[in-house]
This record gives sequence, C-alpha cells and structure tokens, in this order.
Amino acid sequence: MSENLDKSPVNKSEDPEQGLEGDVECSDEALQKKIKSGSPSPQRVRRPHSSPPRFVTVEELLETAKGVTNMALAHEIVVNGDFQIKPVELPEDSLEKRVKEIVHKAFWDCLSVQLSEDPPTYDHAIKLVGEIKETLLSFLLPGHTRLKNQITEVLDLELIKQEAENGALDISRLAEFIIGMMGTLCAPARDEEVKKLKEIKEIVPLFRAIFSVLDLMKVDMANFAVTSIRPHLMQQSVEYERKKFQELLEKQPNSLDFVTQWLEEASDDLMTQKYKHALPAGGEAAGSGDASMPSPVSVQNYAYLKLLKWDHFHRPFPETVLMDESRFQELQFQLEHLTILGAVLLITLSMAGPETSSQVDFAEKLKMTVKILLTDMHLPSFHLEEALTAIGEKVCLEVNSCLSLCGFSPLPPDKETVLKGQIEAVASLDDPVRRIMESRILTYLETHLASGLQKPLPTVPGGLGPVQRELEGVAVKFVRLVNYNKMVFCPYYDAILSKILLRA
Repeated sequence: MSENLDKSPVNKSEDPEQGLEGDVECSDEALQKKIKSGSPSPQRVRRPHSSPPRFVTVEELLETAKGVTNMALAHEIVVNGDFQIKPVELPEDSLEKRVKEIVHKAFWDCLSVQLSEDPPTYDHAIKLVGEIKETLLSFLLPGHTRLKNQITEVLDLELIKQEAENGALDISRLAEFIIGMMGTLCAPARDEEVKKLKEIKEIVPLFRAIFSVLDLMKVDMANFAVTSIRPHLMQQSVEYERKKFQELLEKQPNSLDFVTQWLEEASDDLMTQKYKHALPAGGEAAGSGDASMPSPVSVQNYAYLKLLKWDHFHRPFPETVLMDESRFQELQFQLEHLTILGAVLLITLSMAGPETSSQVDFAEKLKMTVKILLTDMHLPSFHLEEALTAIGEKVCLEVNSCLSLCGFSPLPPDKETVLKGQIEAVASLDDPVRRIMESRILTYLETHLASGLQKPLPTVPGGLGPVQRELEGVAVKFVRLVNYNKMVFCPYYDAILSKILLRA
C-alpha cells in the first residue's frame, strides 16, 4: 500500500483584504520564504504541458509576490489555531542589527545629555511621553472610558510642556503613572516585566525599558485581536484566498498545471482500478452503473489521500495546496509513525497471547514505550532498523514482565526470536503487517473524509484499537484541512475534473 500512491509518474461586512493586511506585516518575509521554498523547481522534474511563457515587469512580479504573501498570511491565521505574531529578532552580527543598535544608542545618549543639562531640556523626553500616550490609548477597548480619561488627563502634552518651561516637571511622577497603567493593561504574562520597571531608578534606562515592554504588549494585543476575529474570519478568508489566487492565475496562467496533473493521476488510478485493493475508491455509490467512472468527489478525496504519500523531495506540490504543504507533510510523518507503532503493537499483542489481556494497562504501557523509542522517526539521522531492534529487545522484556506478574512462564527463547524478527521486519515497506496497517489507516481516513466531521466517527478497522485515539486526532486534522481547501478551490477543481472525466 505504501508504495502504490508513490508510483505515479511525475509530470503545484468590511473589505477582508484591509482587515487581514494590518498589524501582521512583520511575518511577510517568513511567509515569502516558506512559499518560495515550496515552489517547484523545473530542474528537478518534468513540467507538464503549460501555457507559453510571457514577459512580466518587475512591478508585476512584486505585486504578485505581495498578493501571494497576503493570501498565505490570511490562510495561516484561519487554518493554524496556534498562529501567533512574534517580535522581530534580527540575526546576530547582521548589518541591520548593528545599524539599529547604533541609531538607538545615539538617540538615548542624546536624551541623557539633554536631561543632564542645567536646567534640563525635555524636548526628547516629551516626544517619548507622547509616543507612550498614543501606544497606551491604542490598547484600550471602546468601553475603557475611565482609563482613556486618566491617560489623556495625566499625559496632557501641552500641560507637560508648560511644566517643563517653568521648571516644575516631575518626570519620575509621569514614569510612575505610565508603569501603573501598563500594569493595568498588560497581559498576565507581562506582569513580571512591568514589575521590574519599578526597580529602575534612572530615567533614561527606565524609558528604554518601558518602550521594550510596550513593544511586547503590542504583540500581545495583535495576537489577542487575531484570536478574537478568527471565528468570524472563515468565510471572509475563503473569499479572500480565492480572489487572490484568481489574481495570481490571471498573471500566471500556468498556476494550475500541477493541480491538473495531480487530479489526472487520481482519476486515472481510480478508473483503471490499479489501486483497488490498496485503497477503496471513496464516494462511489454502491451498485453504480458505471464502475469505471469515478465521481468528482471520489477523485478529489483520493487525490487528497495521495498527498499523504507524497515524495516532497522529487515532486512539486500542487499549487492550490502549496500553502499547506508543511501541514500535509506533518500529517504524513504522523501516519508513518502510527503505521510502525500499530504494526509493532499488533505483532506483540498477537504473539503475547491472551495471557496478558487481563492486565488492563499493559497495552497502554507498551504503546508509550514504543512511542518513546520512535520519537525521532521524522529526523534524517533516525535509523528505523536500529530502532526496531531496540524496540524488539524492550518489548520482550515488557511481555515477560507482564507474564511473570500474571503467574505465567516467560516467552521461550525461540518465540522471543520470532517476535524480535517480526518486529525488525516492519522496517521493510513490503512487510505484510506494515502493509495491512497502512491500508487500514488509509481506509479509515477515506471513510472519515467521505463522512466529513459528522458524529459518530467512523469505526476504527480491526488491529488499530491500541492507536485509535491518535488516529482519530490525525483524521480530524486531515478532514478539516481538506474541507477548508475544498471551500476555497472547489470551483477550480470542478472545472478541471469536468474536462478530465469528459475525456474519459
């Protein structure tokens, strides 16, 4: 089963745009890199037949890149529940960081000189107070009338200027008020940083520290806003992504080449029934009049399942799922992990026999042991054969320990040898037990995909009981990812599949 999906020949209210492009530009560069890294390389693979190339201007290229970046950002906010904006951290010893440090040092040195004069000059300090005032006001919600009045009254710049001119300005009193207001408005995670501000007695280091904490509070506020609007963002994001992709398609007419190839391969696989015994053709009605003609839904579902067996090093990812390539790859890692884990547990529990079934926690303890030994399975340095050898040794110890607790004799040496050998054999893609686990896992995902997220969940196939919880978690992530992708790009899929199935 594992190799079947890999053998196809290789041949990508308010205006939602305004609501999505603000406060999050700091992550544009990272997202651009992510998109560029996922872009197919024509040197790696044979490109399918596409529209003839056309020349584009630099302005068109920049505009297209910006559109892709904004689309990726909108997608990330909606799809990634853990999405967070993070403070920009410049690389150590980078030119940009050195320039920033020099400019900042010059500014704070100038402020120190002004405050050291006799009498002190407060020009720079008052400008800083004005910036702090605007920042604090930006944190307020519409109902924070009292706090707004306090900030406006205490940080009245005209009054502060008059006090400075008359030598009556108490800068320490202003700093104390600012710190108190920051403590009122900050997230609980920033309480410690705000508390430390009270320990700073010198004005210049204090102002510098205040701005540092305010920058963190800005990030906290932006993340709070993202969390608050996410439930209301889904439909807007669907329309926004489709609009941006259409704009990209108009500038780059070949932006559906790899999608077309991906769907053609899925359709060919189903129509020839080449993989009939490895993966059921989901979505077909029982007793269909034309068994060789799959429905558009079944082709789409099968195509999404193919993404879970994708060769990311040698095949370009379809364009409409390119922004989710890392997520599909993560799901692929998890399923490979579950396949090995499930195979080892199936072999062990079958070999141990009913003697261990009276121990309720045995299967769970065994699963945790094997999971720990497979933790680094996704790393290039991981050697599955060596790990399975170690797992075989550990499993035999666990089984014999359980048998002893139940009052039975340990496994005889020859049976231990067979158990270790069967576990080590799981390293091969052609191992029968591994192939069975792969087939059953994909069957479950296909059934889950066909039923959507409706309750109750599909029944887990036999042999997958010990990993049911983990498998259901992966299935829910997979179905949500697929359903959202369908919502955005279904019109393009329908148009492509209508041509493919018509030719067939």
